[in-house]
Amino acid sequence: MLLPWVVGAGGGNYWVRVLDFALLYIVLALGLNVVVGFAGLLDLGYIAFYALGAYSFALLASPHLPTQFESIAATFPEGMHFSPWMVAVFSIILSALFGLILGLPTLQLRGDYLAIVTLGFGEIIRIFMNNLDRPLNLTNGPKGISGIDPIQLFGISFTKPLDLGFIQISGLYLIFYLFLLLAIAVAIVCLHLQDSRIGRAWIAIREDEIAAKAMGINTRNMKLLAFAIGASFAGVAGVLFSAFQGFVSPESFTLWESIVVLAMVVLGGIGHIPGVILGAVLLAVFPEVLRGIAQPVQQFLFGHVIVDVEIIRQLIYGLALILIMLYRPGGIWQKSGAR
Repeated sequence: MLLPWVVGAGGGNYWVRVLDFALLYIVLALGLNVVVGFAGLLDLGYIAFYALGAYSFALLASPHLPTQFESIAATFPEGMHFSPWMVAVFSIILSALFGLILGLPTLQLRGDYLAIVTLGFGEIIRIFMNNLDRPLNLTNGPKGISGIDPIQLFGISFTKPLDLGFIQISGLYLIFYLFLLLAIAVAIVCLHLQDSRIGRAWIAIREDEIAAKAMGINTRNMKLLAFAIGASFAGVAGVLFSAFQGFVSPESFTLWESIVVLAMVVLGGIGHIPGVILGAVLLAVFPEVLRGIAQPVQQFLFGHVIVDVEIIRQLIYGLALILIMLYRPGGIWQKSGAR
Protein backbone atom coordinates (compact mmCIF):
# COMPACT_ATOMS: atom_id res chain seq x y z
CA MET A 1 0.00 0.00 0.00
CA LEU A 2 2.89 2.36 0.75
CA LEU A 3 5.01 1.35 -2.25
CA PRO A 4 3.84 4.07 -4.70
CA TRP A 5 4.37 6.76 -2.05
CA VAL A 6 7.89 5.53 -1.27
CA VAL A 7 8.82 5.12 -4.94
CA GLY A 8 7.18 8.42 -5.88
CA ALA A 9 9.09 10.27 -3.17
CA GLY A 10 12.40 8.76 -4.32
CA GLY A 11 12.02 8.71 -8.11
CA GLY A 12 8.97 10.76 -9.00
CA ASN A 13 5.87 9.86 -11.01
CA TYR A 14 7.94 8.15 -13.72
CA TRP A 15 8.77 5.24 -11.43
CA VAL A 16 5.18 5.03 -10.14
CA ARG A 17 4.15 4.62 -13.78
CA VAL A 18 6.71 1.83 -14.13
CA LEU A 19 5.10 0.10 -11.14
CA ASP A 20 1.68 0.44 -12.77
CA PHE A 21 2.96 -1.30 -15.90
CA ALA A 22 4.63 -3.97 -13.76
CA LEU A 23 1.22 -4.85 -12.29
CA LEU A 24 -0.26 -5.14 -15.79
CA TYR A 25 2.60 -7.46 -16.73
CA ILE A 26 1.83 -9.57 -13.66
CA VAL A 27 -1.72 -10.09 -14.98
CA LEU A 28 -0.37 -10.98 -18.43
CA ALA A 29 2.24 -13.37 -17.04
CA LEU A 30 -0.30 -15.11 -14.79
CA GLY A 31 -2.59 -15.58 -17.79
CA LEU A 32 0.21 -17.04 -19.91
CA ASN A 33 1.23 -19.24 -16.99
CA VAL A 34 -2.18 -20.95 -17.22
CA VAL A 35 -1.35 -22.01 -20.78
CA VAL A 36 2.40 -22.60 -20.51
CA GLY A 37 2.94 -23.40 -16.83
CA PHE A 38 -0.19 -25.39 -15.98
CA ALA A 39 -1.15 -27.03 -19.29
CA GLY A 40 2.33 -27.16 -20.84
CA LEU A 41 1.27 -25.56 -24.15
CA LEU A 42 3.80 -23.19 -25.71
CA ASP A 43 2.10 -19.97 -26.85
CA LEU A 44 4.15 -17.37 -28.73
CA GLY A 45 1.12 -15.35 -29.87
CA TYR A 46 -0.27 -14.53 -26.44
CA ILE A 47 0.07 -10.77 -26.91
CA ALA A 48 -2.66 -10.95 -29.59
CA PHE A 49 -5.31 -11.31 -26.87
CA TYR A 50 -3.85 -8.27 -25.12
CA ALA A 51 -4.26 -6.38 -28.40
CA LEU A 52 -7.88 -7.52 -28.75
CA GLY A 53 -8.73 -6.09 -25.33
CA ALA A 54 -6.86 -2.85 -25.98
CA TYR A 55 -8.47 -2.22 -29.36
CA SER A 56 -11.92 -3.17 -28.06
CA PHE A 57 -11.84 -0.33 -25.57
CA ALA A 58 -10.05 2.03 -27.97
CA LEU A 59 -12.84 1.62 -30.54
CA LEU A 60 -15.71 1.82 -28.04
CA ALA A 61 -14.42 4.74 -25.96
CA SER A 62 -12.78 7.15 -28.39
CA PRO A 63 -13.85 9.60 -31.14
CA HIS A 64 -12.38 7.37 -33.87
CA LEU A 65 -15.45 5.43 -35.08
CA PRO A 66 -17.92 8.36 -34.91
CA THR A 67 -15.56 10.52 -36.98
CA GLN A 68 -15.14 7.78 -39.59
CA PHE A 69 -18.74 6.56 -39.93
CA GLU A 70 -21.76 8.87 -40.13
CA SER A 71 -24.16 6.14 -39.02
CA ILE A 72 -22.25 5.64 -35.76
CA ALA A 73 -22.07 9.41 -35.21
CA ALA A 74 -25.86 9.61 -35.64
CA THR A 75 -26.41 6.74 -33.20
CA PHE A 76 -24.04 8.25 -30.63
CA PRO A 77 -24.39 12.04 -31.01
CA GLU A 78 -22.41 12.63 -27.82
CA GLY A 79 -19.68 10.22 -28.82
CA MET A 80 -18.91 6.64 -27.81
CA HIS A 81 -18.00 6.51 -24.15
CA PHE A 82 -18.49 2.91 -23.10
CA SER A 83 -17.45 2.06 -19.55
CA PRO A 84 -14.14 0.18 -19.28
CA TRP A 85 -15.87 -2.31 -16.99
CA MET A 86 -18.54 -3.03 -19.60
CA VAL A 87 -15.88 -3.38 -22.29
CA ALA A 88 -13.82 -5.62 -19.94
CA VAL A 89 -16.71 -8.11 -19.82
CA PHE A 90 -17.03 -7.95 -23.61
CA SER A 91 -13.26 -8.36 -23.93
CA ILE A 92 -13.24 -11.44 -21.70
CA ILE A 93 -15.79 -13.09 -23.99
CA LEU A 94 -14.06 -11.95 -27.19
CA SER A 95 -10.58 -13.00 -26.05
CA ALA A 96 -11.84 -16.36 -24.77
CA LEU A 97 -13.54 -16.93 -28.14
CA PHE A 98 -10.32 -16.15 -30.01
CA GLY A 99 -8.48 -18.39 -27.53
CA LEU A 100 -10.77 -21.23 -28.60
CA ILE A 101 -10.20 -20.33 -32.27
CA LEU A 102 -6.45 -20.56 -31.68
CA GLY A 103 -6.76 -23.74 -29.64
CA LEU A 104 -8.91 -25.78 -32.03
CA PRO A 105 -6.36 -26.19 -34.87
CA THR A 106 -3.48 -26.76 -32.44
CA LEU A 107 -4.95 -29.68 -30.47
CA GLN A 108 -2.80 -32.24 -32.27
CA LEU A 109 0.34 -30.09 -32.29
CA ARG A 110 3.22 -30.12 -29.82
CA GLY A 111 6.58 -28.45 -29.35
CA ASP A 112 7.99 -26.50 -32.29
CA TYR A 113 4.86 -26.92 -34.43
CA LEU A 114 2.63 -25.47 -31.73
CA ALA A 115 5.06 -22.58 -31.22
CA ILE A 116 5.04 -21.74 -34.96
CA VAL A 117 1.23 -21.78 -35.23
CA THR A 118 0.72 -19.57 -32.16
CA LEU A 119 3.47 -17.21 -33.36
CA GLY A 120 1.66 -16.92 -36.69
CA PHE A 121 -1.64 -16.18 -34.94
CA GLY A 122 -0.08 -13.34 -32.97
CA GLU A 123 1.43 -11.82 -36.10
CA ILE A 124 -1.86 -12.15 -38.02
CA ILE A 125 -3.71 -10.13 -35.36
CA ARG A 126 -1.02 -7.43 -35.33
CA ILE A 127 -0.98 -7.19 -39.12
CA PHE A 128 -4.77 -6.94 -39.20
CA MET A 129 -4.64 -4.05 -36.72
CA ASN A 130 -1.95 -2.43 -38.87
CA ASN A 131 -3.89 -2.73 -42.14
CA LEU A 132 -7.55 -2.29 -41.22
CA ASP A 133 -7.43 1.38 -42.16
CA ARG A 134 -8.64 0.69 -45.69
CA PRO A 135 -11.00 0.43 -47.46
CA LEU A 136 -12.86 1.14 -44.20
CA ASN A 137 -10.82 2.84 -41.50
CA LEU A 138 -11.54 0.61 -38.51
CA THR A 139 -8.23 0.75 -36.61
CA ASN A 140 -6.50 3.80 -38.11
CA GLY A 141 -3.65 1.51 -39.15
CA PRO A 142 -0.11 2.28 -37.99
CA LYS A 143 -1.17 5.74 -36.78
CA GLY A 144 -3.06 4.14 -33.91
CA ILE A 145 -6.09 5.42 -32.00
CA SER A 146 -5.85 8.34 -29.60
CA GLY A 147 -8.28 10.28 -27.42
CA ILE A 148 -9.32 7.15 -25.52
CA ASP A 149 -11.40 7.77 -22.41
CA PRO A 150 -9.50 7.44 -19.11
CA ILE A 151 -10.39 5.01 -16.35
CA GLN A 152 -13.31 6.10 -14.17
CA LEU A 153 -14.80 4.37 -11.15
CA PHE A 154 -17.80 5.60 -9.11
CA GLY A 155 -17.52 8.96 -10.84
CA ILE A 156 -13.84 9.32 -9.92
CA SER A 157 -11.52 10.06 -12.84
CA PHE A 158 -8.12 8.41 -12.53
CA THR A 159 -6.50 11.21 -14.50
CA LYS A 160 -6.97 13.75 -11.70
CA PRO A 161 -5.81 13.77 -8.07
CA LEU A 162 -8.40 12.59 -5.55
CA ASP A 163 -8.84 15.21 -2.82
CA LEU A 164 -9.76 13.59 0.51
CA GLY A 165 -9.45 16.85 2.40
CA PHE A 166 -6.44 15.90 4.49
CA ILE A 167 -4.51 14.38 1.56
CA GLN A 168 -4.44 14.35 -2.22
CA ILE A 169 -3.90 11.04 -4.00
CA SER A 170 -2.38 11.29 -7.49
CA GLY A 171 -4.13 9.59 -10.40
CA LEU A 172 -1.07 7.38 -10.97
CA TYR A 173 -1.36 6.17 -7.38
CA LEU A 174 -5.07 5.44 -7.84
CA ILE A 175 -4.24 3.43 -10.95
CA PHE A 176 -1.59 1.54 -8.98
CA TYR A 177 -4.19 0.47 -6.39
CA LEU A 178 -6.68 -0.50 -9.10
CA PHE A 179 -4.11 -2.57 -10.98
CA LEU A 180 -2.96 -4.09 -7.68
CA LEU A 181 -6.52 -5.24 -6.92
CA LEU A 182 -6.75 -6.73 -10.41
CA ALA A 183 -3.41 -8.56 -10.02
CA ILE A 184 -4.48 -9.93 -6.62
CA ALA A 185 -7.83 -11.09 -8.03
CA VAL A 186 -6.16 -12.86 -10.96
CA ALA A 187 -3.59 -14.47 -8.64
CA ILE A 188 -6.40 -15.77 -6.37
CA VAL A 189 -8.26 -17.20 -9.39
CA CYS A 190 -5.05 -18.89 -10.57
CA LEU A 191 -4.41 -20.36 -7.11
CA HIS A 192 -7.92 -21.82 -7.01
CA LEU A 193 -7.56 -23.14 -10.56
CA GLN A 194 -4.23 -24.76 -9.69
CA ASP A 195 -5.72 -26.66 -6.76
CA SER A 196 -8.94 -27.58 -8.54
CA ARG A 197 -9.85 -30.65 -10.56
CA ILE A 198 -9.25 -28.60 -13.71
CA GLY A 199 -5.79 -27.53 -12.57
CA ARG A 200 -4.78 -31.09 -11.74
CA ALA A 201 -6.01 -32.18 -15.16
CA TRP A 202 -3.85 -29.50 -16.81
CA ILE A 203 -0.80 -30.61 -14.85
CA ALA A 204 -1.46 -34.23 -15.81
CA ILE A 205 -1.60 -33.22 -19.49
CA ARG A 206 1.61 -31.25 -19.09
CA GLU A 207 3.45 -34.18 -17.54
CA ASP A 208 2.16 -36.94 -19.85
CA GLU A 209 -0.73 -36.32 -22.21
CA ILE A 210 -1.12 -39.98 -23.22
CA ALA A 211 -1.31 -41.11 -19.58
CA ALA A 212 -3.78 -38.32 -18.81
CA LYS A 213 -6.02 -39.41 -21.67
CA ALA A 214 -5.78 -43.03 -20.52
CA MET A 215 -6.98 -41.93 -17.06
CA GLY A 216 -10.14 -40.46 -18.56
CA ILE A 217 -9.20 -36.78 -18.82
CA ASN A 218 -10.77 -35.03 -21.80
CA THR A 219 -7.51 -33.52 -23.03
CA ARG A 220 -9.21 -31.70 -25.91
CA ASN A 221 -11.58 -29.72 -23.69
CA MET A 222 -8.93 -29.09 -21.04
CA LYS A 223 -6.52 -27.61 -23.59
CA LEU A 224 -9.22 -25.36 -25.05
CA LEU A 225 -10.18 -24.23 -21.56
CA ALA A 226 -6.56 -23.30 -20.81
CA PHE A 227 -6.33 -21.20 -23.98
CA ALA A 228 -9.67 -19.50 -23.24
CA ILE A 229 -8.93 -18.65 -19.59
CA GLY A 230 -5.41 -17.41 -20.30
CA ALA A 231 -6.70 -15.28 -23.18
CA SER A 232 -9.46 -13.73 -21.04
CA PHE A 233 -6.90 -12.45 -18.50
CA ALA A 234 -4.94 -10.81 -21.33
CA GLY A 235 -8.12 -9.23 -22.69
CA VAL A 236 -8.90 -7.52 -19.38
CA ALA A 237 -5.29 -6.30 -19.10
CA GLY A 238 -5.57 -4.90 -22.63
CA VAL A 239 -8.67 -2.86 -21.76
CA LEU A 240 -6.93 -1.28 -18.77
CA PHE A 241 -3.74 -0.69 -20.78
CA SER A 242 -5.75 1.17 -23.43
CA ALA A 243 -7.53 3.34 -20.83
CA PHE A 244 -4.28 4.00 -18.97
CA GLN A 245 -2.28 4.99 -22.05
CA GLY A 246 -5.04 6.86 -23.86
CA PHE A 247 -3.47 5.61 -27.10
CA VAL A 248 -2.96 2.26 -28.82
CA SER A 249 -1.10 1.26 -31.97
CA PRO A 250 0.08 -2.04 -33.49
CA GLU A 251 3.64 -1.31 -32.32
CA SER A 252 2.61 -2.15 -28.74
CA PHE A 253 1.75 -5.75 -29.68
CA THR A 254 4.76 -7.13 -31.49
CA LEU A 255 6.28 -10.61 -31.20
CA TRP A 256 8.89 -9.17 -28.84
CA GLU A 257 6.14 -8.41 -26.29
CA SER A 258 5.00 -12.04 -26.37
CA ILE A 259 8.60 -13.15 -25.84
CA VAL A 260 9.01 -10.77 -22.89
CA VAL A 261 5.88 -12.13 -21.18
CA LEU A 262 7.05 -15.71 -21.83
CA ALA A 263 10.46 -14.82 -20.38
CA MET A 264 8.72 -13.54 -17.24
CA VAL A 265 7.04 -16.92 -16.78
CA VAL A 266 10.16 -18.98 -17.50
CA LEU A 267 12.64 -16.86 -15.52
CA GLY A 268 10.38 -16.38 -12.52
CA GLY A 269 9.28 -19.98 -12.12
CA ILE A 270 7.19 -21.75 -14.72
CA GLY A 271 3.98 -23.12 -13.22
CA HIS A 272 4.69 -21.44 -9.85
CA ILE A 273 2.44 -18.44 -9.23
CA PRO A 274 4.73 -16.53 -6.79
CA GLY A 275 7.66 -17.13 -9.14
CA VAL A 276 5.71 -15.83 -12.14
CA ILE A 277 4.84 -12.66 -10.19
CA LEU A 278 8.52 -12.22 -9.28
CA GLY A 279 9.57 -12.70 -12.91
CA ALA A 280 7.03 -10.14 -14.11
CA VAL A 281 8.20 -7.52 -11.62
CA LEU A 282 11.88 -8.11 -12.37
CA LEU A 283 11.56 -7.92 -16.16
CA ALA A 284 9.18 -4.94 -16.04
CA VAL A 285 11.41 -2.86 -13.77
CA PHE A 286 14.82 -4.05 -15.03
CA PRO A 287 14.74 -2.29 -18.45
CA GLU A 288 14.02 1.05 -16.78
CA VAL A 289 16.86 0.57 -14.29
CA LEU A 290 19.15 -0.44 -17.17
CA ARG A 291 18.11 2.63 -19.15
CA GLY A 292 19.11 4.85 -16.25
CA ILE A 293 22.51 3.14 -15.82
CA ALA A 294 23.78 1.96 -19.23
CA GLN A 295 23.92 5.29 -21.03
CA PRO A 296 25.63 7.31 -18.25
CA VAL A 297 28.19 4.51 -17.71
CA GLN A 298 29.05 4.40 -21.43
CA GLN A 299 29.26 8.18 -21.57
CA PHE A 300 31.64 8.15 -18.60
CA LEU A 301 33.86 5.33 -19.91
CA PHE A 302 33.92 6.03 -23.65
CA GLY A 303 32.63 9.58 -24.05
CA HIS A 304 29.64 8.39 -26.12
CA VAL A 305 27.10 5.56 -26.29
CA ILE A 306 28.58 2.52 -28.05
CA VAL A 307 25.77 -0.03 -27.67
CA ASP A 308 22.10 0.91 -27.63
CA VAL A 309 20.28 0.15 -24.37
CA GLU A 310 17.66 -1.96 -26.17
CA ILE A 311 20.39 -4.22 -27.61
CA ILE A 312 21.97 -4.62 -24.17
CA ARG A 313 18.56 -5.52 -22.73
CA GLN A 314 17.98 -8.23 -25.34
CA LEU A 315 21.47 -9.64 -24.79
CA ILE A 316 20.88 -9.83 -21.03
CA TYR A 317 17.46 -11.46 -21.55
CA GLY A 318 19.02 -14.11 -23.80
CA LEU A 319 21.90 -14.75 -21.41
CA ALA A 320 19.53 -14.97 -18.43
CA LEU A 321 17.33 -17.51 -20.23
CA ILE A 322 20.34 -19.64 -21.16
CA LEU A 323 21.66 -19.63 -17.58
CA ILE A 324 18.21 -20.40 -16.13
CA MET A 325 17.70 -23.33 -18.51
CA LEU A 326 21.15 -24.72 -17.72
CA TYR A 327 21.32 -24.31 -13.96
CA ARG A 328 17.79 -23.72 -12.68
CA PRO A 329 15.21 -24.92 -15.22
CA GLY A 330 12.39 -24.47 -12.71
CA GLY A 331 13.00 -20.70 -12.60
CA ILE A 332 14.40 -18.28 -10.03
CA TRP A 333 11.58 -19.06 -7.58
CA GLN A 334 10.69 -22.59 -8.50
CA LYS A 335 8.27 -24.88 -6.74
CA SER A 336 9.64 -26.75 -3.77
CA GLY A 337 10.81 -30.13 -4.96
CA ALA A 338 11.26 -28.97 -8.56
CA ARG A 339 14.58 -29.74 -10.23
